Amino acid sequence: MTVTISYHQLLSSSGIATQLPKNRPSLIRCTPSPVSNPVLRPELSIRVGTRLIPHPKKVDKGGEDAFFVSSYNGGVIAVADGVSGWAEKDVDPAQFSRELMRKASSLVGDEEVNYDPRILVKKAHDATSSTGSATVIVSMLDNNGILKVANVGDCGLRVIRKGQIIFSTFPQEHYFDCPYQLSSEAVTQTYLDATVTSIDSMKGDIIVMGSDGLFDNVFDHEIVSTIAEHKDVAEMAKVLADLAYKHSVDFYFDSPYSIKARSRGFDVPSWKKALGQKLTGMTNKI
Repeated sequence: MTVTISYHQLLSSSGIATQLPKNRPSLIRCTPSPVSNPVLRPELSIRVGTRLIPHPKKVDKGGEDAFFVSSYNGGVIAVADGVSGWAEKDVDPAQFSRELMRKASSLVGDEEVNYDPRILVKKAHDATSSTGSATVIVSMLDNNGILKVANVGDCGLRVIRKGQIIFSTFPQEHYFDCPYQLSSEAVTQTYLDATVTSIDSMKGDIIVMGSDGLFDNVFDHEIVSTIAEHKDVAEMAKVLADLAYKHSVDFYFDSPYSIKARSRGFDVPSWKKALGQKLTGMTNKI
């Protein structure tokens, strides 16, 4: 199972984010701003912790998820999940998601993007030449504290304020286990299919983003309770990702994925059911 989690805590305007090298789990910390004029500082800044756990069968290739973090403006976070079905056609599903994120990362300051996550999705998709497809979510925090989100497919985001989830994205899908996705094929979803939302964020808000590997395996109440037990953003991301992985390989855990699958008429064979086994969140990743 592949899990990518980004945890963001909104802080007062006293610093800017600095980015660690890419291609490994990273923590974005706030550092004193070199800009002396407070008018030029963002009203809110972010701290980010990320964690990526590849599916056990995909460890050698690093999994199929990709993400980037940018300190541009108030901060930009994006997650893409490569569609594993392409492996049946001898195409590495990670190539598309990784290139999509590289292109998006390079375009965050583009004038035509104008800090609009849906336009960023459009331009990154147009610029991606790899064969494949991916679900994607982009969040942008502007200088006024408005969090703008564009989502295509089943990557997700939760905004938590004072221990309560005040906003959730919902997966877009054609049918069960077939989410909307950006693709290299001629017939595909586009930026026009993205669900776009703006949230008026506040100091202390916590935003949890991830691929479906998180939300298929961890209930919202578990996310909230886990957050309440930790303060460090890197530790938070690690604990949530580890919890998602633990649930995904537990055949007796009744996960969000297994509950949804049963509601759509899918279940494990009767002999497994007799043993108390459930569908797991990893099922949709094999």
